[in-house]
Amino acid sequence: MTRNAFLPRAHLALFAALVVAGCAAPDTATRADLGDEVIITDFTLGPPGARPGACYGKDVTPAVIEQVTERVLVAEPEIGPGGNIITPARYEERMSHRIVEGRDEVFFETPCPPRWTPEFIASVQRALSIRGLYDGPASGELNIATRRAIRAFQVANGLNSGILSTENARRLGLVEIELDG
Repeated sequence: MTRNAFLPRAHLALFAALVVAGCAAPDTATRADLGDEVIITDFTLGPPGARPGACYGKDVTPAVIEQVTERVLVAEPEIGPGGNIITPARYEERMSHRIVEGRDEVFFETPCPPRWTPEFIASVQRALSIRGLYDGPASGELNIATRRAIRAFQVANGLNSGILSTENARRLGLVEIELDG
């Protein structure tokens, strides 16, 4: 098949995939811009003991797997009576994998999507900019630069995620503090 004959088929397949993706039913969990982060808007899909009406961020840290390659002696060398090598030793390379750190799922409460208006996002951007973590305009768009700045702020507070937690939104002064009473 010539290259020119393949191109229209590839375009057709891509177009079909986009159409099918556009027709898919909306999920109750939406994908974030970075990694395996998900915002869960249905508390029944959240962690055990999830608060009704609350939204949760779910961040999955993949396992860290180390590949180990070692040479294993398969056959000893054959040495002649004068000390010369008749047949050299034979070795095989064997690979194995070892889990260094296991896969980890972290759930945390996050402001629900209705709160994520362009005005709120611009406030997040301004709050992160003041702290030297965001270097863009307060556009009100939840873009990759904003998510990276959110992650940088949260890593310093013990959460490695680009989804803003409610606790860290409070630290930024953007979400009200709930009082017991």
